[in-house]
Amino acid sequence: MTKSLVQEQFGATAAHYLTSKPHAKGKSLERLVELVQPQPAWRALDVATGAGHTAYAFAPHVARVWATDITEEMLALVRDEIAKRKLANVRVAYAKAEALPFEDQSFDLVTCRIAPHHFDSIAGFLDEARRVLKSGATLAIADNIVPPGSVGDYVNAFERLRDPSHLRAWTMEEWRAALAGHGFAVRHEESAAKSIEFSSWASRHDANMQALLKAMLVETTPAVKAFLRPEENEGNLTFHLSEGLFIAHRK
Repeated sequence: MTKSLVQEQFGATAAHYLTSKPHAKGKSLERLVELVQPQPAWRALDVATGAGHTAYAFAPHVARVWATDITEEMLALVRDEIAKRKLANVRVAYAKAEALPFEDQSFDLVTCRIAPHHFDSIAGFLDEARRVLKSGATLAIADNIVPPGSVGDYVNAFERLRDPSHLRAWTMEEWRAALAGHGFAVRHEESAAKSIEFSSWASRHDANMQALLKAMLVETTPAVKAFLRPEENEGNLTFHLSEGLFIAHRK
């Protein structure tokens, strides 16, 4: 079977995501748990689990977590981590976000963190999330967001050059409208900037591509700079991306 771009990109860099600061220790991870207030009897599903950080965070608070992904290397990594962390209530399964292999209304919580911008169809994922959630149950999403208009288009192009499996990060407004249009009532939303170390972010590429990415970051319009906020300190280049977080209930 031919691998998709997502499978190729994440399969080749699976180990990196286990220690990646934005994924392993990003503020949205603890914030999701805080806002959701998971209950001991809940069955949870983490879609596009990646290295499994969201599943690990919720596991101590619920009865069962299913961690799903389409990248076999990621799933193998998660299985190893489950054993190391002795998380007896976490299960792993191959699943595409737009075609979840679970029964209708079988979960109390669906989570998805820093992944929808890679999906073939966010709308398809939202429909599947609603299908597998019980009535009134919780959907918790955190993902990269961009401003509307040309700045957002530029940021998406910048991200896609570094990672071709990046399809498109949405605006907060697009998320709000899509959740309402696919049967969810938003209970809470917020956004926050996150600092990115350029050297780590661009490390999968050779020197020529890193130079191109750096040029896109530092030699751009004032409006883009105002969003990305590139800053070099003693040779260490950093910039900022933004994450949007939504807690919604299935209508």
